[in-house]
Amino acid sequence: MKVVKYIIVGFIFGIVLTKSEAVSWYRIYEMFQFQSFHMYGIISVAILTGSIGLQIIKRKDIKDIDGLHIEIPNKEAGNYRYWIGGIIFGMGWGLVGSCPGPIFILLGAGFYTIAIVLIGAMIGTFLYGLIKNKLPH
Repeated sequence: MKVVKYIIVGFIFGIVLTKSEAVSWYRIYEMFQFQSFHMYGIISVAILTGSIGLQIIKRKDIKDIDGLHIEIPNKEAGNYRYWIGGIIFGMGWGLVGSCPGPIFILLGAGFYTIAIVLIGAMIGTFLYGLIKNKLPH
């Protein structure tokens, strides 16, 4: 029964991203060309909402769906890895015109050529899994 809740939330999330045009290649292109505030506004709202949510979880000692305490560890030091990872992620996002979340939304909307991007993302994730222990984390 818990799976149904996640599927419903996923559908709602997909509808919101579609209606807000966050999955639009043109909106992403505008963002990387600094021509529109639209995507920056969406990302800013997501950061603000996530920050407030995390503070509520930390301060109110909220429990998860199974009644267990939610523990949020502090980030490890390592400025360079975040910059390098962010640059690689941003370059992929800019080249493809989609971040990982909308890939599935675009598939569901009938844009089947995005399956090539999904396959590339899966291969990239697999390759990272193979070499992650050799990377300087």
